[in-house]
Amino acid sequence: MPRAPRPLYAGTRVRELRGRLRMSQVAMAERLGISVSYLSQIETDGRPLTAAVSLALAAAFPADWSGIDEDEGARLLAGLAEAAAEALLPEPPPEPEMLARAVEQQPALARRFVAMHAAWRRAEDQLQRLDDAYDTGAPSGGRLPWDEVRDWFHDAGNYVDLIDTAAEAIGDALEPGPDALAERLRDRHRITLRTPGTESAPLRAFDPAHRILTLDPAQAPESRAFQLAHQLARIELAEEIGQVLARATMPSVEATRLLSIGLANYAAGAILMPYEAFRAEARRLRHDIDRLRRRFAVSFEQACHRLSTLQRPDQRGTPFFFCRVDMAGNITKRHSATRLQFARFGGACPLWIMHEAVAIPDRILTQLAEMPEGTRYVAIAKGLVKESGSYARSPRRYAVALGCEIGEAKDFVYADHLDLTRTDAATPIGVSCRICPREGCEQRAFPPSGRALRIDPERREVVPYRFD
Repeated sequence: MPRAPRPLYAGTRVRELRGRLRMSQVAMAERLGISVSYLSQIETDGRPLTAAVSLALAAAFPADWSGIDEDEGARLLAGLAEAAAEALLPEPPPEPEMLARAVEQQPALARRFVAMHAAWRRAEDQLQRLDDAYDTGAPSGGRLPWDEVRDWFHDAGNYVDLIDTAAEAIGDALEPGPDALAERLRDRHRITLRTPGTESAPLRAFDPAHRILTLDPAQAPESRAFQLAHQLARIELAEEIGQVLARATMPSVEATRLLSIGLANYAAGAILMPYEAFRAEARRLRHDIDRLRRRFAVSFEQACHRLSTLQRPDQRGTPFFFCRVDMAGNITKRHSATRLQFARFGGACPLWIMHEAVAIPDRILTQLAEMPEGTRYVAIAKGLVKESGSYARSPRRYAVALGCEIGEAKDFVYADHLDLTRTDAATPIGVSCRICPREGCEQRAFPPSGRALRIDPERREVVPYRFD
């Protein structure tokens, strides 16, 4: 006979969670779908957590509740619930109580189901990597150093704890004001800052022999601050960056040097936007990017990028994806803490709103998008222009996109005016035409790989073929 489940009393943890989020009992009870009196009894350990309430906490506050209960059964239950809720499965997921019984009575089977789901996710990622290699004409083992570094950050979950924690300490210690970074470089490291009037000046150039840092005077204040933070990170976090590089074992000298630059850039963002302060303010402002960038004196792109890195295990932020595309549609940056993964080498779905945003600078566009397997995302995109400072140099035009899964939309201010309930309100999108199964898409550029084509010479539609 299976033993009865052990009651889980977690009143202190639930109460502490509510305190950290600065929520009233009424607000939390509404989010969990329970009564205020029931929540009060849970917080005073008058009633244990049921499987339904435990899963509701994980669903409503995934960034904060995850990791609070270290019980193996609770972790397995959360993993099983995530796997059972996979949008690709046609049937609705089982009730929480049924999942809890499965974990209690058949733990080996539950673990196997969770492992199979994880293996399927890895296979999907591998399929995308092969599709990317096809786009570039390179074999799967012949990636360029730039691609190696991007994949390293992707595999690291776009969070590097050793560097992020050390950078946060620097950022928290900085004096307020626009000159704090320059003053720290001057006072602690005897570095002189110069901004020449020449049009050919690089964005940043450091002369270590004479301790002179030269910055392009045409840069916006936010870009200038980022270059100063980058230089500060290269000096004060050299040991931490070196430790990460030693563990990374990149395949070439070029990739190692590129990763070194990438880690310093990562640290620069963490200095300008210290983890806990930025995470707390992002939650308070419901991830309003314009308000965030004014609060931390950063650019729109920098704030979006930082939101995608808030993956500290015990203090996770809302899971976001972030990407940047140029005028030709090439994805030049991509990071995702969600299930969505972008094509690595361009070829992004043309139905993504970010392609429209490139042509409409300084205006935020919103979109409810749905992947082929049914997962929905709320996304924003904004076209940006970086001035060159000279008529002789073309400005840089691109767009950035930020989004989260629909379950996080309540914490994303840009979702407030979207209809998230209508089944036909979402734009059907995909990762790449070659791995997208949608049959009726008129924006398709290539047929899907491995599908037999049906071509009728007597019939012409927008897409000149169908497939099985």
